[in-house]
Amino acid sequence: MKGPMARPDSPVKLRSVPSGDTPAASPRPMAGWGQHPVVDGVERLSEKLPEVARGAVLSRGLGRAYGDAALPPQNAGAHVAGSRLADRLLAFDERTGVLRAEAGLSLAALNRLFWPRGFSSPVSTGTAFVTLGGMVASDVHGRNHHVAGCFGEHVRALRVQLADGRILDVDPENEPELFHGCFGGMGLLGHVLEVELQLVRIPSPWIWSESERYGSLEELLPALLEERSRWPYAVAWLDCQSRGAALGRGILMMGRWASAAEAPEGAPKSGPRFGIPFRFPRGVVNRHTLRILNRLWYLRHPGQRQARIVGPESFFYPLDRIANWHRVFGPRGFTQYQCVIPAEPAVYREFLERFQRGGGSSFVTVFKDCGAAGKGPLSFPQPGASLALDIPIRGDRTRALVDSLNDFVVAQGGRIYLAKDAFTSPEHFRRMYSRLSEFEALRERWDPECRISSTQSRRLLGR
Repeated sequence: MKGPMARPDSPVKLRSVPSGDTPAASPRPMAGWGQHPVVDGVERLSEKLPEVARGAVLSRGLGRAYGDAALPPQNAGAHVAGSRLADRLLAFDERTGVLRAEAGLSLAALNRLFWPRGFSSPVSTGTAFVTLGGMVASDVHGRNHHVAGCFGEHVRALRVQLADGRILDVDPENEPELFHGCFGGMGLLGHVLEVELQLVRIPSPWIWSESERYGSLEELLPALLEERSRWPYAVAWLDCQSRGAALGRGILMMGRWASAAEAPEGAPKSGPRFGIPFRFPRGVVNRHTLRILNRLWYLRHPGQRQARIVGPESFFYPLDRIANWHRVFGPRGFTQYQCVIPAEPAVYREFLERFQRGGGSSFVTVFKDCGAAGKGPLSFPQPGASLALDIPIRGDRTRALVDSLNDFVVAQGGRIYLAKDAFTSPEHFRRMYSRLSEFEALRERWDPECRISSTQSRRLLGR
């Protein structure tokens, strides 16, 4: 795989898969990771992604979008192009770290191949079970957004199949508006077939990690903003169930790639993995059980700063060790609410108090610093701090809670992350994304009939 960026005669596949198309015989229930909503759809899988993308209403990778972004419109009568069999490495230049691969290549497979070779994705999400195409569609960000920006900042070129079947190679010079519009565009401008990505060199496949516990939001948020100047990776877990002076207490976790001198011999081993074998009964996860879990998780961390060498899987993807962890939320599922608003303790205190008054509860609550906005009109991050909450769905009460939080976010000039959303109204959405008209103009140019659409796009954009 050394040498210039050229397509090898035999592209590298990371696993054996059935050859040819494996279309679903009939519609089946489909859902995102949050298990809400559920729609009927047909997913066609093939190593030949352009073939199944022809006439498809949407592309779909590993199904880890939390809400309805990767679901076909209900009763659309069209199929979804499943990309996960189209996962070949097409070219890699070891001198420059430039990789070209099919859109179905997963981050987990990329890590498995390139971490031992001294390279890594420049941006890593909270799960490794995401494809390159999905990373483009959501313009994903990670714990290093304050230094690395969004995923799109590191992509050199895309191959895109338009709704009318044409295939275009786009980059910052060739059709730059379409190129940038794909990042954060939720797959609505075309089917991403291939991605050319700039990997980064790493000194070892290990992470030097430090963590510290803080007793309130007023302590935690300034510490997060201070540590960002010292660490490329920084994230906080936040106790959103505590009250009063302890509201927003949490654990700040920082990291960097360990130097060769610091790293242990050999490569990190994957930790133990287990799965949730069945869906929990309704009501097991509630504000009372989550309050107990939050308290226990906070107290398990010692009062003093901790430092250790860890493997990157446990640092970046702690929940990936638990297969089907979404089942703990029961038959109704959950929604993840992620927003970015000004990084001010008073603002976030008001947000969390509103969350509690609305009956909200969460255990997986992630707090990150955000840097500059991405180039895509619908790219999520912007300067401020991002908070993500996993909220058990409780019918209309959840919708009312999301509406209330969105009112506050809009008033603060913030926005929500489309890759996680399932409840936001079109009115709130339009007030959050000031560049929406740019995206709609792009969609009118490249797909005027809106042949590519999703449950989410119908909810937020109509048509």
